Amino acid sequence: MISSLRGRVLHADVDSVVVEMGGFGLSVAVTPQVARACHVGDELQLHTSLIVREDALLLFGFRTREELAVFSLLLGVTGVGPKSALGVLSALTVGQIADAVAADDDAPFRRVSGIGPKTAKLIVVQLAGKLAAPRAASSAGVDASPAVSAQVTQALVGLGWSERTAAEAVASVADDASAADRASVQALLRLTLAMLGPARKEPAGG
Repeated sequence: MISSLRGRVLHADVDSVVVEMGGFGLSVAVTPQVARACHVGDELQLHTSLIVREDALLLFGFRTREELAVFSLLLGVTGVGPKSALGVLSALTVGQIADAVAADDDAPFRRVSGIGPKTAKLIVVQLAGKLAAPRAASSAGVDASPAVSAQVTQALVGLGWSERTAAEAVASVADDASAADRASVQALLRLTLAMLGPARKEPAGG
């Protein structure tokens, strides 16, 4: 079982990356957010899940152990395969998934491509009690490094986002980022840019 990997990025696509390990290039399916944050030559570390099929070995990678754990839980839901589970984690953060399940709200899952109403309801029902309680105070992760968050927010403002949008994005990303990423301006900025997409100028006061 390949539970984690670390190596140099050889290629990054829309939803996958190729990571060099020991002279081999491993193709790993990732969320678009992770793929956009990767650049050729970067060192990348991922927590992984290996799905064994008769005709293929599929490797899925995640930035955090929490994401990997939720991915595994989603695979246990009737009708949810690895691609659908990855789709859920591409559209929702771990915190948002926990919030929706705790509130018995299947609407966020119905908005995920490939997830129908029946499957969305099954996700809520079958994950009930299996996820950590919604982290209303989880922004403490951001408070642990206010200087880093402030620097990232100002960098985003300089790239064209409003201060409010930038601050909210930083808080959202930091909520699920690792302690190491929250402590690094470069890492937190890269993750936040991956979520926001290309830089753009917002209307004044937006």
